Amino acid sequence: MTKLKGILLTQGMHGMISQVEGLAKALDLDFTHHTVETNNFWKIFPPKLTPISQNVFKKIDVEDFDVIISCGRKSVIPSIYLKKNSSKKVTNIHIQDPKVNLDNFSYVIAPEHDGLTGKNVYSTKGAIHYLTKEEINNHTNYLESRLQSGKEYFVLILGGPTKHYDYSDKNILNIFKLFNNLVEKNNLQGIIVPSMRTPKNTINLAKNKLSEKSIVIDTIDKKAYLSALSLAKYITVTCDSTSMISEAALTGKPIYVADIPTKTNDHRIKKFRELFNQLNIIKKLDNELSTWHYENLDETNRVANIIKQKINS
Repeated sequence: MTKLKGILLTQGMHGMISQVEGLAKALDLDFTHHTVETNNFWKIFPPKLTPISQNVFKKIDVEDFDVIISCGRKSVIPSIYLKKNSSKKVTNIHIQDPKVNLDNFSYVIAPEHDGLTGKNVYSTKGAIHYLTKEEINNHTNYLESRLQSGKEYFVLILGGPTKHYDYSDKNILNIFKLFNNLVEKNNLQGIIVPSMRTPKNTINLAKNKLSEKSIVIDTIDKKAYLSALSLAKYITVTCDSTSMISEAALTGKPIYVADIPTKTNDHRIKKFRELFNQLNIIKKLDNELSTWHYENLDETNRVANIIKQKINS
């Protein structure tokens, strides 16, 4: 059977790409990525005040498609426009609250902590993403040659500065000190994995301040990230990244959240963390480590199966 053709629209940010690509893979689409660029002064207008017009965004060179998956504010208008002007019946799916009339989309997928409701809205616990259990398991051996055998591993996944959190050296060093102490006290080996948003100086701080019992991955290396998730006994993620906490929840392993002082109201992220606390997925990083169990969270495939059935019917 021929696969449906999909186009993925984002602003090019890693978290958005992870979400649209994860859903496209779960829907088994033949897809291409397209980075949306807004024209001129339309960059400053929210979607609800923007006309559905080709003048708003740079032309997206694609003609034949069955499904559009968009994520992020700038992709809202292109998704609506391309569906409206297609010569065939197109399904368009938007991830996150589009902040326009939801009827402009076939389906909207939003995290439960956003509180978005509607007849075509599907809520997820946390963010959907592009990782799979199989992919994580297939990369177990990638880091093994760099690690001590016979050890248990404690992984620290670093996010990066956002409008909500103060990524000062002082605050990051507090996390590193706590992590170091837990590695030493529990006779573990630490693995520090940066993300696309992690500043270079934060990576350098980790290399300079963490003990010899930890290794620091100093480049963006997806294979190292997957391998670390596979090998870890315990996982810590900095509090700024709901997407990486959601990705780690696919493992079913204990996840600790490393707090960073806030700069502005982080109400939505707090609601996300409250939900994941209730689901027994996360705990706050402190001076003790424990092991607990929860059902692996695979919201990408769950919501994709619902949409597949609706598209096929």
